[in-house]
Amino acid sequence: MNKPYVRLDRDNAVVLLVDHQAGLLSLVRDIEPDRFKNNVLALADSAKYFQLPTILTTSFENGPNGPLMPELKEMFPDAPYIARPGQINAWDNEDFVKAIKATGKKQIIIAGVVTEVCVAFPALAAIEEGFEVFVVADASGTFNEMTRDAAWRRMEAAGVQFMTWFGVACELHRDWRRDIEGLATLLSNHIPDYRNLITSFNAQSTKK
Repeated sequence: MNKPYVRLDRDNAVVLLVDHQAGLLSLVRDIEPDRFKNNVLALADSAKYFQLPTILTTSFENGPNGPLMPELKEMFPDAPYIARPGQINAWDNEDFVKAIKATGKKQIIIAGVVTEVCVAFPALAAIEEGFEVFVVADASGTFNEMTRDAAWRRMEAAGVQFMTWFGVACELHRDWRRDIEGLATLLSNHIPDYRNLITSFNAQSTKK
């Protein structure tokens, strides 16, 4: 059955960055490491650009999962940071859920490592509680394509929507006239081909 088009709304969205930890990052094999890191930081930059409330969480960071990506800590020094002592599903942590509900937002944009656990479990739990959930596929990673695809199918069947960070940024922005330079800079910083496009555009504009 076809479902209605639900747009991301910058005034009604919260970003969850789940378990982007040093140890877990080493498990990601369904996307190249450099590209994956770029995508995670691109999503984080998008959250900052659109001034979306952002929540960071880690799982058992004193164990083999390791610390959160330092770049994320630096980018969101004042964001809620939930270091879960043991819960595998972030939604099982009371402080995490409280932080989400405290934002008053009904749309959840989520990415994490690994896809079938750290992303899927809270995404499914959030759907069950009535949130609209958007998983950023290229800022989430796991062992291989088979485990990724199984996770995607499970979440999609429950009503989770899948997007890329680029799609998230464009849907939140909606209209170039809001801020041409700002969005162009965001995209150019993370997509080399887009930087070439903007460089060419700027060169042509200068000639006029």
